[in-house]
Amino acid sequence: MQSIRSQIFKIYFRARNSRLPLDRPIPDQRQTMDRRGQQLLPMADGMLASPVDAFGVPSEWIDLHNTQSDRAFLYLHGGGYSLGSCQSHRGFVSHIAKACRCRTLLPEYRLAPEYVFPAGLLDARAAYRFLLAQGYSHDRIVVGGESSGGGLTLALLQTLRDEGLPMPAGAVLLSPWTDLLGTGHSVHSLARRDPWLRPAGIPILANRYRGSTPTDHPLVSPLYADLKGLPPLLIHAGNDEILRDDSTRLEARARAAGVEVTAKIWMGMWHAFHAFYPWAPEAEQAHSEIGEWVAKTIETESQSNLERANDSISRRSNRLRSAQLGSAPQSRAPATEGSSRLDYQPDQRRLSRLAAGR
Repeated sequence: MQSIRSQIFKIYFRARNSRLPLDRPIPDQRQTMDRRGQQLLPMADGMLASPVDAFGVPSEWIDLHNTQSDRAFLYLHGGGYSLGSCQSHRGFVSHIAKACRCRTLLPEYRLAPEYVFPAGLLDARAAYRFLLAQGYSHDRIVVGGESSGGGLTLALLQTLRDEGLPMPAGAVLLSPWTDLLGTGHSVHSLARRDPWLRPAGIPILANRYRGSTPTDHPLVSPLYADLKGLPPLLIHAGNDEILRDDSTRLEARARAAGVEVTAKIWMGMWHAFHAFYPWAPEAEQAHSEIGEWVAKTIETESQSNLERANDSISRRSNRLRSAQLGSAPQSRAPATEGSSRLDYQPDQRRLSRLAAGR
């Protein structure tokens, strides 16, 4: 049951007509989102933000003061692919980072309409490779984001899988926007209950982002993607948001593809309600559950990789022992079998082109 405090918040949002003014100039929309984000949620106690260049992508490290962590979180902010920044999300992400006890990278990926698909995805990919180059093991990294940041997270996972790059331990998807066609039943059935989003905004934001790419392209609308081989997913959505069915359908498709999914629909809650921590009790509970899931998922994945590595070492030792005894050697295992970490040098030419294109 929804808390009394959250019910009051929702009534207030409706009375104030809190939806973003998508009919205004885009710079005005961005300023509004930045201002709201800064006013809503300041930095968490003990957390610091410091600028960093993540392979050409302006970013911020969000982490605990004087604390080192071997766990990293790549957080991709929401904003319909055309809004949002470190200013709008710094405070919110600091609370997520604190709950997860992860050093968190918040990149300012390129936004539409100035930079259409796949510019933002290339920046997300560069930010992930930056984490690997910083020495973070892939099984100690989680990725995630809210709204369009959740959709971008799913596009990034597909890209990493298809390119054979090491996958993160898991992904956190908060009210993810996965269907830019807007075909979910909830888009219209919940229009009057959603205090933040309106159905008319979906095609506006989708067309800004996709450029000439079809809207149902799997990297634009991940709901239509092949989800096999993705890491464990945590999905949260509000029961009163028009994008609710983007989450419920994603959950069904991911499970059908053999992906491990933990999903929760929060009764009475709105789109990306997690940003209202600690004002909404549900947001506070959600942050706690996210932190617990991240800790469990990272430890499980790290242990699984360690067991695979030990098993690989054991098999190689057996082959060597057989060879020493004069036995015929067994077929050679793939070089990547049992690897818990990938060591490589970044593609400097591609990164230079990416930086020059910003």
